[in-house]
Amino acid sequence: MVVPELRPWRAAGPHAARVAAALRPRLARVAATVAPPLARLRRTASARVEPSGAPRDAQAAGPRPARVARAVQPRVARLVQATKARVGHLRGTRPKPGPNWRYTAGATTVGLALAAGVVTAAGPWDSTGQRTAERDHAVALGRTGGADHGAAHGPAHPADAVPRPAPSAAAVLTGLGGATGNTVKSAPRSAPDPAALAAVLGPLLADPALGPQHTAAVVDVATGRLLYGSGADQPLTPASTTKIATAVAALSAMGPDHRLTTRTALEPDTGELVLVGGGDPTLTARPHADGWASLRTLADSTAAALKKRGIKRVTLSYDTTLFAGSGRHPIGENGNLARVTALMADEARTDDSTSGPVRRFPDPAAQATKEFAAFLDAAGITTSPPGPSKASTRAQTLATVSSPPLSALVERMMTNSDNDIAEALARQTALASGVRADFAGGGTAIGAQLEKLGLPRAGAVFHDGSGLDRTDKLTARLLTALLTKAADPARPGLRPALTGLPVAGFTGTLSARYANGPADGAAGVVRAKTGTLTGVNTLSGTVVDQDGRLLAFAFLTADPDSPGEAPPVQAALDRAATALAACGCG
Repeated sequence: MVVPELRPWRAAGPHAARVAAALRPRLARVAATVAPPLARLRRTASARVEPSGAPRDAQAAGPRPARVARAVQPRVARLVQATKARVGHLRGTRPKPGPNWRYTAGATTVGLALAAGVVTAAGPWDSTGQRTAERDHAVALGRTGGADHGAAHGPAHPADAVPRPAPSAAAVLTGLGGATGNTVKSAPRSAPDPAALAAVLGPLLADPALGPQHTAAVVDVATGRLLYGSGADQPLTPASTTKIATAVAALSAMGPDHRLTTRTALEPDTGELVLVGGGDPTLTARPHADGWASLRTLADSTAAALKKRGIKRVTLSYDTTLFAGSGRHPIGENGNLARVTALMADEARTDDSTSGPVRRFPDPAAQATKEFAAFLDAAGITTSPPGPSKASTRAQTLATVSSPPLSALVERMMTNSDNDIAEALARQTALASGVRADFAGGGTAIGAQLEKLGLPRAGAVFHDGSGLDRTDKLTARLLTALLTKAADPARPGLRPALTGLPVAGFTGTLSARYANGPADGAAGVVRAKTGTLTGVNTLSGTVVDQDGRLLAFAFLTADPDSPGEAPPVQAALDRAATALAACGCG
């Protein structure tokens, strides 16, 4: 054996001696503690001998423990001898039998005996090699898993104290595939006490920054119980928290796997090529589609189909008749929303942005068709200047592209507070519900879907799907009921309404909030939909409290006479949500 540097080993000698001296009394106590149980175990095993002469438990466990002990014993002996020799060589002298080695050997023997006894007593073994006693014990505990990530008891000494671990959410959600035999359980601890919760939230919601009108509701998601309510049934303008209702209604009406399809159709008599809008607001003309439906792909597939028919020149038109009524929102021309139409590319944005306010093309359908014509030309198909039309029932579909599942559209809408997606989904909900696909029809369909779900609709008014219309009205009770319904294990198809919520301090419209000041402790814990109009600020979402309970909350404020600036109001709302995250009010 070659040791390039012996000084570190020699320096470790005194430390090893001190450690051994410190361990001697502890090993002695362990041996004294283990000896009586082992003796009782031997007596019990002897008393339970079957006629064959083997203990019942040992028979069930099989000969594995004995074989393991016999196999391990010589290896341990060799390991002890090799270690003694190597240490002696490093220190320059041969080791002499001493108390340190006696304790090491004794501890090894006790450990082997204890392991063999416990293995024998804990049998039998199942086909996977797991002891059934261990498995049955784990099942009997019925734990939700990692509720506190810490010890079951507090530290024995103040010096041993450690920071309190972050709690986990209650196991109240299941995957989109639904339950497969596992029982959904609530959090292991009780829900917050309403009186204690009121003592926490009351002073925060009395902040003058919130203005004269503000309402609130907090619900325990696992049980649906209202824990706190302040004007919970008073309708107020919800702003973009309306999108929670739009999401739940769309998912309920169409299902999370529904896709929106854009197609091209060729009229057999005239040879006219029609680009038929499918109401997909996420259709993109950009070089990299990133999983969204691509107008370029549709053009390439259409060109290939035309060439197979020997067609190299077409009259091009576009069909937007899937949606009805005016596409102009009551707020008028606004960078937060393009004109609502069944055909658009990249939300008619005039730059390369994907979210937020920006100048839009005035006619989204005409602009999308113009870009489509350029892609056809690049693929060798010449087109006429495009104009509006309607595909007949005799038109033959040449090519199609489809959006990602509705669940992905809902998540994008919720995270970015995307008004274009919201208005498109409101009209798609209207189509699925059999009503006219315009602003009024979308609002009617949303309300009808919520009523079908048994949600408290009293006082609710929907005039659009985005919440940009100031005449929309919702209650804090309805918003929390929507979130609770989306978490219902029996309705996994509604889950994207929760998974799309912005994460405090990290994603979407909450990425710049909860980063500094009193609210930074809730970063990553609060997930909520924001709402902002002049004089209106709202926040509704979910939070895990210090006891591991998943809570749904809704805070709405309105001060139409003195609108003021949004940041102070938003900071006050964030402090209230942070208080919920910090609350151990059970």
